[in-house]
Amino acid sequence: MTTQSEGHIFKRFDKEMQQLHALVLQMGELAADQLQQSLKTLENEDPQTAQQVIENDARLNALDIQADEEITTMIAKRQPMAKDLREIIAVSKIVAELERSGDEARKIAGLTIRFFQPEDNHPPGEEILRDIFSLSEYVAEMLILSMKAFDTLNLSIAAEVLIKGQKLDGQLDSCLRRLSTFIMQDSRNIGHFIDIVLGIRALERFGGHATNIAGHIVFIKNGTDVRHVGDSAILASIKENQS
Repeated sequence: MTTQSEGHIFKRFDKEMQQLHALVLQMGELAADQLQQSLKTLENEDPQTAQQVIENDARLNALDIQADEEITTMIAKRQPMAKDLREIIAVSKIVAELERSGDEARKIAGLTIRFFQPEDNHPPGEEILRDIFSLSEYVAEMLILSMKAFDTLNLSIAAEVLIKGQKLDGQLDSCLRRLSTFIMQDSRNIGHFIDIVLGIRALERFGGHATNIAGHIVFIKNGTDVRHVGDSAILASIKENQS
């Protein structure tokens, strides 16, 4: 193969990677927007719009399929090696995390329908839903930061996401304790207890996907496989590679 033809191949590969990069950023923006729109339907007690948000998840699923097809084609045509292959594998995992994030956002829209659609239902008050609102904003910020880290391959921003992930467990425990208090104060809230807990768990997983994306960015940047490593060890790895 001549140097000139090799150059053309490299340019085509770079262009395909840029297109894939843009597609992943689009998925991240859509996943974050899905959560924010779901939260808005809950705040506005709007089951009709919530149903539209659930249906919009198909857009994220379509992008997931498109990204998988592009990745498969790139591997088959370009047969990337070493760092390029590592990046493609990590990106494929980020795509999967984003698709699952959309599934968790959809569950929050499902709460709106469950709470506010039945006419004879006793909907939960704003106070008992307050933790879902605050937790949604927290994990949405985690995802936005993780996508910023992906866009720039910035390990410092990835570390911010990991630190937020460490604090998430404590917030969840506090949410569940407050929820138990609301149940004791008003027995009418018992019927909503399981649904709200499921919503909180969905947000926990949403934040977990953002944390996982940060880990995949570490893999792209320095080749460290952090799938079965605690967040503290990942942060130590980031500091080591930045020193």
